[in-house]
Amino acid sequence: MRVYLQSLGCKLNQSEVESLAHRFVQAGHTVVNTPREADLCVLNTCAVTQTAVSKSRQAIRRLRRANAKARLAVTGCYAQMWPQEIWGLGGVDLVIGNEDKAHLVEQLEEGSKEQQSSASAFWLPIPQAHTRAFVKIQDGCNNCCTYCLVRIARGKQRSRPQSEILAEIEARVAAGYQEVVLTGVHIGAYGRDSGCQKDESLGTLVGTILRRTGVRRLRLSSIEPWDLDPAWLRLWEDSRLCRHLHLPLQSGCDATLQRMGRSYTAGQFAALVAAAREAIPDVAITTDVIVGFPGESEAEFQQSLRFVEAMGFARVHVFPYSARPGTPAARMPGQIPPPVKKARSQAMAEVGRRSAETFRRAFLGRSLEVLWEGHGEDLKPRQKALWSGLTDNYLRVRTQEEKNLGNTVTLTELVALVGDGLWGKVHYRL
Repeated sequence: MRVYLQSLGCKLNQSEVESLAHRFVQAGHTVVNTPREADLCVLNTCAVTQTAVSKSRQAIRRLRRANAKARLAVTGCYAQMWPQEIWGLGGVDLVIGNEDKAHLVEQLEEGSKEQQSSASAFWLPIPQAHTRAFVKIQDGCNNCCTYCLVRIARGKQRSRPQSEILAEIEARVAAGYQEVVLTGVHIGAYGRDSGCQKDESLGTLVGTILRRTGVRRLRLSSIEPWDLDPAWLRLWEDSRLCRHLHLPLQSGCDATLQRMGRSYTAGQFAALVAAAREAIPDVAITTDVIVGFPGESEAEFQQSLRFVEAMGFARVHVFPYSARPGTPAARMPGQIPPPVKKARSQAMAEVGRRSAETFRRAFLGRSLEVLWEGHGEDLKPRQKALWSGLTDNYLRVRTQEEKNLGNTVTLTELVALVGDGLWGKVHYRL
């Protein structure tokens, strides 16, 4: 069977799609690059905002139009929360929630005898378009952020055994991946459940990975501010741990943070960022900010705006508040009108754009290691291909080069600002 896999939303969803691809191949199937080639299309959906739900519905319709003969399976958070709505769209053959996602291959095969043991340690060689492997270390969340649907869609916190994580990382490295990204719903809570041994934590897991695997780069996905133990900052003495921390702020106003159910103040967040910057030279601190949260006055928004501006983030992801059914915030008084949310989003995004440009500008004239991605974008005949890659501190770099840079690391001089990234001049391969 030929299978096409697509993921929407977070890095955790991407990690799960990579794992599904592995399981399908183990079972004797072929993963293809376009839905037109497929006998089966699988979509891993998102529901974190109403926009994400809309994109999930659009993706379902596009897949059905692209190949009406293929079977279509829909999974993920949208499927977990509103399966009947998906059935109502028509043309869907299977809707499976997050709880049963791990058994998707078995359900689709309907008892096929072709399936092999899932204990196999190999992974497919690295796809040419990818250089980073997303490795899931936990799922679920025990927090009570008043706006969040994900904790409902994903269930309680549960950690993956360390031995499984290490085995997958070693297999990914053997398959050619240069960078591993540890991902999950709430990775900072790793080890706080019965799935792990006593005293196990994200910090101990990271230290073990660095000691026991040959991974060239190790990157952490989003970490809640209250989970970043200052003692862990010593881990960045190992240069393989990427100098990038994504710490979701959500608001720079203490009153808004309290209504959100966030267990820190803006001052505590600022102190944590200052400690990280002192311990990790050139670290990129990126963040998420919600604007237009219920009850957010103009004064509260301005306070949040000023705080974000003062923090000097390397990147700011701005989200207008989206009421999610079943969450406390959806029932709060003081819901903000859409035009006000839109205006606040634009103002916050502009602050984020300037902040990101200032961060990038500080690296002009310097040379950093870049991990190049993909095949290289072909230009006109006899022109060099256009390449794109990332530094360890999450700077997007582009260059033109005749040689194949895909999945290689080069020392690259950063010579100009280009769009949301920088233009690089490759010195040599490492």
